[in-house]
Amino acid sequence: MSRRSARRPLAARAAAFRELVDPARIGRRSVRRRAKGMIAAEVAAALEDARFFARQDFQQDHLADDERGRAELAEWERIEQLLAAAVPNTVYDPDADGVVQAELAADAASAAAREAELREAARIAARADELQALREQGTLEHTEPREGDEAARDELTRRAGGYVQADIDGWLAHTLAAHLGHYRDPSARQAAAGLLPPPLLAHAALLAELAHLAPHAGVGQLAFAARLTTADPEAAGDLAAFLTRARSDAS
Repeated sequence: MSRRSARRPLAARAAAFRELVDPARIGRRSVRRRAKGMIAAEVAAALEDARFFARQDFQQDHLADDERGRAELAEWERIEQLLAAAVPNTVYDPDADGVVQAELAADAASAAAREAELREAARIAARADELQALREQGTLEHTEPREGDEAARDELTRRAGGYVQADIDGWLAHTLAAHLGHYRDPSARQAAAGLLPPPLLAHAALLAELAHLAPHAGVGQLAFAARLTTADPEAAGDLAAFLTRARSDAS
């Protein structure tokens, strides 16, 4: 098999996998495997071959934009420069190549990040399923929130096509106002301000102030707060702020 046929897959196969693979990365890795153990003179000869094929490709329209070929040529040039700066008769070793090792470290970090993202997405989906089950059982209002429930709320909203889940938002507003579950921690309440939508936050603020005015009022008695927030979130927020100032002045 010629060097040229070994380097480049069939056009149909390349097109089918273009979205799944990185041709440039494949080219660089192919060069490194072939260059392993070569000395400077051997790398120089391989570089001349790569330049020859690059000139050939340039004359053919369907190969003129060969990303893998360009990457291979650039990698041969880089390795040639690397060996030129080394002591005579140094052989190329990818394990001693700082560029290669940095890429491997970046790949490992990227893979770990993707794995963490998948685990977090699975956790959010499972919590969203749990909240959905609780609402269907009618026990949601007796459930304490957990860290990450803001993301579970977003997932439920996404599943509903973007429609606001009034019962979920009402539950979160109540638990935030009452400092239940992980909202007992001030830092969690502060973080919620950047994770929850303004109407929900206004609802929670209004509930918190109403709780000071009527400490023994039940959730059902304060249902009007949700209607006020739905009708005019900004006005509900202003009312909550007004009540806060009034309470502060009275004390």
